[in-house]
Amino acid sequence: MTEKESRLRSVLKGLSWRVIATATIIVIAYYKTGDVSLALEIGGIEFIIKFLLYYGHERAWQMVPRGRVRKIVE
Repeated sequence: MTEKESRLRSVLKGLSWRVIATATIIVIAYYKTGDVSLALEIGGIEFIIKFLLYYGHERAWQMVPRGRVRKIVE
């Protein structure tokens, strides 16, 4: 029996990664603009959009049976 990740685990993985990635984009935006408010705004928009995309991507992969991709490649 193959176990799938829970929705909660997908959410927590998405959130933990988004914190790291968003901090990176805020630093880059601040470096390029010199404006803290603008950098935080860009980071906030990026966080929401990419979190939703990640969650959808993660859940779509949960619909693919484990081992299926390996069988197709072989």
